[in-house]
Amino acid sequence: MIEKKFSIPFVSGLALREKQIQQNYRPLIAVHKWFARRPGTLFRSLLLSEFVEGDLAEEFYRSQHLEGKRVADPFMGGGTPLIEANRVGCDSIGTDINPLAWWIVREQIEHLDLNAYRSTAAKLRQALETEVGSLYRTRCVFDGKTDAHVKYFLWVKVLECDHCKHSIDLFPSYLLAENVRHPMNVMVCAGCGELNEVADRKAPGPCRSCNKTLEEAGRVVRGSCKCSECGAIHKIPGKPAAPFDHRLFAIEYAHPGCKVPHAGRFFKKPDEDDLRKVAAAKAALAKLRTKFIPDDVIPDGDETARLHRWGCRQYRDMFNDRQLLGLEHSCRLIHAVKNERVQKALATNLSDLLRYQNMLCRYDSMALKSLDIFSVHGFPIGLIHAESNLLGVLNPSSKMPVGSGGWHNIIEKYAKAKMYCEDPFEIRHKTSGKVVVPMTGEWIGESRNGKHSSASRYVKVECRDSATQKLPPGSLDAVFTDPPYFGNVQYSELMDFCYVWLRKLMSECPAFGFASTMRREELTGNVTAGRGIVHFTEGLAGVFTGMAVALKKGSPLAFTFHHNDIKAYYSVAVAVLDSKLVCSATLPCPAEMGASIHITGTKSSIVDTVFVCRSTGAVPRKWMPDNFKQLIELIAGDISQLEAGGVKPTEGDARCVAYGHLIRLAIWSLRSAWDVKQTTEAKLDQVNGWLRNYCDVEKVLAALGQRKHLFPLQNGYLAMEKHEKYGDKADEIPF
Repeated sequence: MIEKKFSIPFVSGLALREKQIQQNYRPLIAVHKWFARRPGTLFRSLLLSEFVEGDLAEEFYRSQHLEGKRVADPFMGGGTPLIEANRVGCDSIGTDINPLAWWIVREQIEHLDLNAYRSTAAKLRQALETEVGSLYRTRCVFDGKTDAHVKYFLWVKVLECDHCKHSIDLFPSYLLAENVRHPMNVMVCAGCGELNEVADRKAPGPCRSCNKTLEEAGRVVRGSCKCSECGAIHKIPGKPAAPFDHRLFAIEYAHPGCKVPHAGRFFKKPDEDDLRKVAAAKAALAKLRTKFIPDDVIPDGDETARLHRWGCRQYRDMFNDRQLLGLEHSCRLIHAVKNERVQKALATNLSDLLRYQNMLCRYDSMALKSLDIFSVHGFPIGLIHAESNLLGVLNPSSKMPVGSGGWHNIIEKYAKAKMYCEDPFEIRHKTSGKVVVPMTGEWIGESRNGKHSSASRYVKVECRDSATQKLPPGSLDAVFTDPPYFGNVQYSELMDFCYVWLRKLMSECPAFGFASTMRREELTGNVTAGRGIVHFTEGLAGVFTGMAVALKKGSPLAFTFHHNDIKAYYSVAVAVLDSKLVCSATLPCPAEMGASIHITGTKSSIVDTVFVCRSTGAVPRKWMPDNFKQLIELIAGDISQLEAGGVKPTEGDARCVAYGHLIRLAIWSLRSAWDVKQTTEAKLDQVNGWLRNYCDVEKVLAALGQRKHLFPLQNGYLAMEKHEKYGDKADEIPF
């Protein structure tokens, strides 16, 4: 059972490493972007802890065959729990209300003839080369050859001064590239726009072209800019009636065959030929009767409001003409593919490619690469944008893609993902280094890819509201899931960016009958849609209740959760209590990468709590503290186990570990007198009231900050259980 076999240090070490470069440990996630995927190693560990005899650390690296076990995931999202269960042979049932989530999981699971895919993908790319390839070539500034491949076109937003009509380049900084992955700093001249390589950013000297003194600070400071001609001050973005115009100001290109010796990357100011190609793309798009470019209006939402503030009204406003031209041709080629399975794979590729083929991608001046639109969990709108080469650029010697965001990159990632389905592996870390351990006999899918097509498994994935799902009572051996976290990422608002294209291309797909992935029933807090904590609580409780009925007696409902505010955990308590389950364990595990752009520098936690809930079972007595000191020692013990796994717990991590235990104890104490029929508001108040009477949460957090001290008993602290024997074991409390 999970409660006895799950090892926090072992699993934390696995999950921490996986989340640093998740695609190396679980290549399947490269099929398509989805947000906040939890570690596959975590859910594999939960499955094995529950169903496999033997030590987890040993069994983890052995092939497993759990045929006959049936597992469900009612919030499948990117599909991690479902895929891990399918991989070890379990019957798998997954549902999600978001049609794009359903599509992505189906793409991951469904078998594919890789040879047919690679052949068709190569033809698609060659056809695109014929149609638009010339638009991604540039002249090398060193040897004058015109066959250099552009990696990134770099654009700056421009604003027309309201007073003098002067065009203002909205540079937040004139530093294009740092001297980290390039020998020198590259700076843009504010006067003539020439690119200059300088050794010292603090004393860059004069421009080599116009002799104007170079400067790093740009025109835009704290959301305002000053017109260099008349001195008028403009607020950015202000109230634009249309999307901002952009000016092409720099190009990074690849030219390995350059005849002139050169160190580092290749940068240039656009020449007249580059600007002619911008105009040519605009003219070609105007002549084309487009069929697949969506004209959908961007709906109101918590995240889409930012797009509206910057003048974007339709999704097509987020792309430039060259991108729209290339994407239209891509869609036409995919639509003409006769092999339906390969066509779906390529349509998935195009949907994922959109992350890099838009005018919200930023250029990382240190890493010298494009950051995809979802590098943060929102719609970040900067002032400098990177347009990636649509086709992608190959290294001529390794034949592998360089840069990011092109068809070469997407095809290679997708092929590797589907190869992993046939031959999954784990990575074992030893003192001598990493070892790839093949999991011979394990595979992912409803049937195997190609050569073993006779092997099949039961997989059922549906696009639906899980609260409406009626599974037979006692039909499930486990539920493993990663439910929404209240007030979390607005998945549907963000994924509509891809969905409107995919829906247009795959219009016959029944799940794509909605104009948007946004649904009233989805379980995220959303101010615009009027979805608050009550909606979230009732939705979560409805799903948990249905799953509890479907579970066999004593089988686990295990789910991950974390939030900065303990009030979000009240919903978890209500949902578990309504389902008439008992929380038998809360186990911490790292589930995010600390260096993620949306986490780094904040007080957010990288640690999830795994809540394990059952209808019957036993809880170790040591998990039921009698006083404040024991509570702190219990929480501190989990933090120490995280540290033993290589985690360096932060204040936010300690907070989430503490919240997990407190909510577990609340569920335990409230379960016997819980009234399912009372209002949701009353239920939330009851959890809140119990917690206030139980202890001061702030004192718990303060104590954890100095946990080496001893703490006296707190008056009024409620002992959880009397020291009586239950059954034959004095160290366990049955329920």
